Amino acid sequence: MEVQPTLSVTDGRRVIDVRNPDETSEGMIPGAVAMPLDVLMDRIADIADPVDPLLVYCQVGLRSLKAVELLRSAGYASSVSLAGGVEAWRRHGLPWDTPSEQPEMARYQRHLRLHEVGKSGQLKLLESSVLVLGAGGLGSPAALYLAAAGIGRIGLVDADRVDLSNLQRQVMHTTAMIGEPKVVSGARTLAGLNPEITLETHEYRFSADNAIGLLNDYDIVIDGADNFPTRYLLNDASLITRTPVVHGSVFRFEGQASVFKPYEGPCYRCLFPTPPPPEAAPNCAEAGVLGVLPGMVGTMQATEALKLILGIGEPLIGTLLYYDSLDQTVERFKLRRNPDCIACSDEQNPPPLVEYDHLCRPMA
Repeated sequence: MEVQPTLSVTDGRRVIDVRNPDETSEGMIPGAVAMPLDVLMDRIADIADPVDPLLVYCQVGLRSLKAVELLRSAGYASSVSLAGGVEAWRRHGLPWDTPSEQPEMARYQRHLRLHEVGKSGQLKLLESSVLVLGAGGLGSPAALYLAAAGIGRIGLVDADRVDLSNLQRQVMHTTAMIGEPKVVSGARTLAGLNPEITLETHEYRFSADNAIGLLNDYDIVIDGADNFPTRYLLNDASLITRTPVVHGSVFRFEGQASVFKPYEGPCYRCLFPTPPPPEAAPNCAEAGVLGVLPGMVGTMQATEALKLILGIGEPLIGTLLYYDSLDQTVERFKLRRNPDCIACSDEQNPPPLVEYDHLCRPMA
């Protein structure tokens, strides 16, 4: 079941590397397919038929022997192990692919082991960009998990400074950061978590003057806004730029999340055509909010952003997820596009951008 390392040993064989992602990131035998031992039997049928001759290797030849036993028991009778593994192969001076510009992948090992993500998916994340609108209760957990996941470029938009009252829920900031601009404080925290990504700070209010430029520069927007004027402006701008918006909101003990992907599902105005009057929109300072609640919803938002980038699962397009922290219950509500929506009914004529500050007041 073993073959010695020679230049011709790969001829006519499908080569499979069963090492872990942190090992394969250092290099591989040319033409090999990375398939860690713990997922080998789940994924082998995707790349090979039982009649195909397979050459399996690992670091020193032990895991590959185990892999060959499993493969042969599953009908892959022409499977063989590379004696001595990578160490013997390289000791003989045989061909070896070492990526010249390989991102540091050890950080993302657990992603690489997921068939739905893998190396190609992680590279998608590293090449993607997400704008986090609001560096507060929702933006904090969303940004933290997006940075940890390896989103290559993250932008933070917020004009506020860190206040002591923020720290009960805005976990991207600390007591030592009180008085600092939230985007500066947040960027420093994210850089400490993952120094390999690019962080961009936009220390100003999201407005009709800058909305289009901002959205055009990112793939996805996390809606961590704390007021209705910003939400309506964001909705209208996203329809113009066709940028997906991952929505989240919290109130007292309840939260909700959805994805508004322009013209593929309902928009925010399909649900709420016009902004509410000021008296119908109490802010969190008046109504209060359970500190952990934004963490739950913000994490949901980060999850939806990753799903959109990776193209996996079923994003919350046309679905509103409602979470009640007191009962620990989650409900799903189907949403439909309003054919008469004043914002998204006509793709060729998206709504003009206007400021809504005079119509309603902040929520948080």
